[in-house]
Order: sequence, then structure tokens, then C-alpha cells
Amino acid sequence: MSRGLDPVAAAHTLLRAERTRTQMGLLSLAHPGMGMDDAYRVQKALVDLKLAEGRRQIGWKIGLTSRAMQDALGIDIPDSGVLLDDMVFEHGGEVPKGRFIQPRVEAEIAFVMKADLAGEVSRDEVLAATDHVCPSLEILDTRILRQDPATGQARSIVDTISDNAANAGLVLGPARHAPDALDLRWIGAIVARDGVVEETGLGAGVLNDPVEGIVWLARRLAEYGEAIRAGQVVLSGSFIRPVEAPAGSRFHADFGPFGKVSICFA
Repeated sequence: MSRGLDPVAAAHTLLRAERTRTQMGLLSLAHPGMGMDDAYRVQKALVDLKLAEGRRQIGWKIGLTSRAMQDALGIDIPDSGVLLDDMVFEHGGEVPKGRFIQPRVEAEIAFVMKADLAGEVSRDEVLAATDHVCPSLEILDTRILRQDPATGQARSIVDTISDNAANAGLVLGPARHAPDALDLRWIGAIVARDGVVEETGLGAGVLNDPVEGIVWLARRLAEYGEAIRAGQVVLSGSFIRPVEAPAGSRFHADFGPFGKVSICFA
């Protein structure tokens, strides 16, 4: 563990930042030797605090799946975070004013599981364990500064992981599809904010195949004694860049025959 890092203390600071809507400083700056294992310890401590307060885990998210985002952070692997029950927003619903600090929105394919997945799994095993896939939006937020104002140092992968992979919310579209009915590499979305198209993308932007994201997640979780469980939702990773979501903005993602999903911010 990085010298001087107390995962529980860091988790309490993150929780306070979330609740006061006041971002904290970079953990990577305070702890220069901090690694990804350290960051996942902070994330676990943060999630444990929320579970102790009565929150319930409903799944996982996979982040940093695109080559562009990995290059920006100087890494070559994705990261992951935990989905909790208070993160769910209804399709067509509204995020209350002041709920988040600096929300952004991404488009993803969500997997809803019907069987457990753990360890070294194959692509076929992922498909067999998936009940259905559907269009989704992920809402990101940053409880840690994106950039240190004094040094100019940008947030790193250890900051993002510690901050529960910038997890904040999810919206599932009403359409449901069998996971093997479509080539998910070719599922795309047109994402508009306030009626203006901001981003488009294809599922292939996620590790060349969103299913491979689930394969990666099952293997990574096994390293930490965790697994994907039946009934959980897995956000497989964004295939667009994050789009800023200021107060009053409206988002609509059109996945064509795959379905639609929308959310607005009060």
C-alpha cells in the first residue's frame, strides 16, 4: 500500500465531498506512490460506507474502455466501479437540481445478468449468463478535482478508481434484447443534448466488442475476491466521449432499432 494512505480516511473525505458538493484534492498528488490496488482499496472502503448506511449494490460499471480515454490517462486497461440502488433514474425522468457536482453523460450498452460470472470466463459464457441487453445512459460525476489548481496536475487513473470510477447514475432504456440476437459491435447511438447532436458512436469502441468488457470484468473481479451476480446490471463501457450536463439540459440517445433512452437535469 502507498505510504501514508489510509483508504478509510480517503473514503470518508470522498463521501463528504459528494454530500457537500465540494470537490476534494487529488489523491494522486497527496500520495505520489499510489497504485491501482491502492485505489481499489479506497473504492471498496467508500462503497462499504454506503452499504453500511443502507445502500444496496445492484451491479458494476466498466470505464475507460476506449483507446482514446486510455491514452489520455496513460493506461492500457479499463477500470471498474460499483452501481448502487440510489444511482438509478427512470427513462424520461429528471435528475434533481444540485444532485451532482459536475455531471456528464455517456451512452452504453447495459447487460442484465441471469447467472453468476466469476474468474476466467469466455465470450460464450458471458452471453449464456446474460438475461438481456438494453440501451443505457451513464451519469458521471467528479468528487475529486479534474485538475489541481496550483500545480496543473490532472486527475489520474488512481483518482478515478478511488472515486468509484466517477460513478453517479444510470438510466436504462425500456427496450430489451437477447444478447446473442445482434452483433453488439454494430450497435450505435446518436446522442443529443437539448436537441443538438453532440456525439455518435458504435459498440465496437468498447474493447472492439462490449461482450469482451464483461469478460474483462469477471476476470478482474476474481482478483479481488468478487464476482458478477445474477440479477445485477453491468454497464459495459461508453462508446462516446463524456458530454457535459449542465442544469436544465435534456439528453436523448437514439440507438436506432436497439431502442432509445433519455434523461433531463433540473
